Amino acid sequence: MLGGLSNELDRLAPRFNIQASQIQILKTPTDFYETLKSKILNAERRIYLSTLYIGKEEHALISTIRHALQTNPGLKVAFLTDALRGTRETPDPSCASLLAPLIADFGSERVEVRMFHTPNLTGLRKRYIPKRINEGWGLQHMKLYGIDDEVILSGANLSNDYFTNRQDRYHIFSSKDITNYFASIHKAVSKLSYLVKHDPDDDTGYLLQWPESNCAPAPLDNPAEYISRAGSILNALIKPRPSSNMKEQPLETDTTVYPLAQLTPLLRPDTSTEHPGITAVLRILTDPSFADSQWTFTAGYFNIHPVFSSLLLTSSSRRGTVITASPWANGFYGSKGVSGLLPPAYTLLARRFLERVQRNHRSSEIELKEWRKGTVGEAEGWTYHAKGLWVTLPKEQHPSVTLVGSSNYTKRSYSLDLEMNALVVTRNEDLKRRLGAEQEWLQEHAKPVGIDDFTTPERRVGIRVRIAMWIVSLVGGAL
Repeated sequence: MLGGLSNELDRLAPRFNIQASQIQILKTPTDFYETLKSKILNAERRIYLSTLYIGKEEHALISTIRHALQTNPGLKVAFLTDALRGTRETPDPSCASLLAPLIADFGSERVEVRMFHTPNLTGLRKRYIPKRINEGWGLQHMKLYGIDDEVILSGANLSNDYFTNRQDRYHIFSSKDITNYFASIHKAVSKLSYLVKHDPDDDTGYLLQWPESNCAPAPLDNPAEYISRAGSILNALIKPRPSSNMKEQPLETDTTVYPLAQLTPLLRPDTSTEHPGITAVLRILTDPSFADSQWTFTAGYFNIHPVFSSLLLTSSSRRGTVITASPWANGFYGSKGVSGLLPPAYTLLARRFLERVQRNHRSSEIELKEWRKGTVGEAEGWTYHAKGLWVTLPKEQHPSVTLVGSSNYTKRSYSLDLEMNALVVTRNEDLKRRLGAEQEWLQEHAKPVGIDDFTTPERRVGIRVRIAMWIVSLVGGAL
C-alpha cells in the first residue's frame, strides 16, 4: 500500500536501503547514556555530535570523550551546538567553556567545536532581546550522534536530565552510508558556524571566531549573503541521489530510510524536505483505502503545525492517538520568567486541538493522551520530550512507518530551527513489532484527557499567557 508514498519520497529525499536488523531502538534515558558512552569509548576513527547543547556540568561525558581521545591517537571528535544556547551562561560556566579545554589538550586537528548562530537574530534584535528569550528566533536543533559507522538519531540533548529522567526516543542506525550522510550534514552546517577556540587569557576560557575557510560570511555581518551561500551548499545534500548506498546495499533489503531535513533559515527558497515528507505521509492517510489504518503522533511540546493537525483530523484512520507532555511533565514547568508561561500555553493549544476534534466529529476515533510520571522538580519526577509518528497499515498489527529525530513539528520547527529526522519504512515483521513495542511503552504513563479536564481551576489559562503568546508571534518569534 505504500508504493505511492515511496515513489513520492524517492523524488524528495535521499534513500537508503538496509536490513531491519541494522536498526536498534533504545528505551530509557539511561539506556541512551550508557550506550552513547560505551560507543564513544570504543570509537576508532570519528565521533561527531550535533546537538542543541551539552550541559555545562557534563564532566562525566567529557571525561569519557577525553579517555577515548587518549586511548586512540587516531580518533577525531567534532561538536556542533547552538551559539545562543551554548554561550547563554557566559561569563559563568557554559557549554562553550566546558568543551574548550579539549581543544587545548588534544589540538584543533583532533577536536573541533562549532557553534551555529541563526541569521534571523541580527542588528537591533541581537542587541536588545535578552538571553534565553533570544533563542525564540532560531536554533541549531539537530540531534545526530555519530560514532564510526553508527549514528544515533534522537530528540535528546546531551545533559543530565536527558540521561536520567527526561523521556525521549533513540534509534541507532548501524550503516556506514547513513552515518556518512549525516556526517556530511554535520560538516556542512559546521562550515557555516562559528569556531570555538581555547583562550586561557579570557575569563570565559574560550573565543568564538569566524574562520576565513568557512563557506560564507558571518551571519551577523552579512545575513543575506550568508543565507545565499548556505543554500547553494545544503541544497545539494538534501536532494535525492540516484544510488544513495549501492556500495553497502545487501542483495535483499527490507527497510528504507529517508533522511528528512528542515533547514528553513538557510534556504531561500525553502527546499527543506521534512515538512513535505510528513505531509505526504499524512495525506495518504486521508485516502479511504486507509480507513482501517492507525496512527500515533507524539510531541513533548504541544503546538502541532496547522497543516499536520488538519491532516490528522481528516485522516480516514479508524484510530488516532496524540501523546503530549502533561503540564507537570513539561520541561518548562516551574521555570522563572517567560519560560514559566509555556506549560499553560501548551495546555491552551491542546484544548484548542480537542475542540477541533469535537467540531470534526472525531471524538470516538482520535484521542489526546497526556504523559506524566511524577511532577517536575519533585523526587522521582520526569519530563516528557519524545517526538515522532507511527503508522500501522490496514490489516496489520504493528507500525510499518515511523519518523524519528529532532523536530517538534511546530511552526518554529518549520521556520526558525535546524532539524534532521529519518523516515523509516519497513516490511520486516520483527522491526514492526519493535516499533509497536516502542509506541506502547511510551504510553505506559499516558492517560486520555478530554475537554472537561481543561475546565478545572489548575488548567485555566490566564490573560498573561494569552498576551505572551500574542507578543511572541508579533515580534517574529515562535513557541
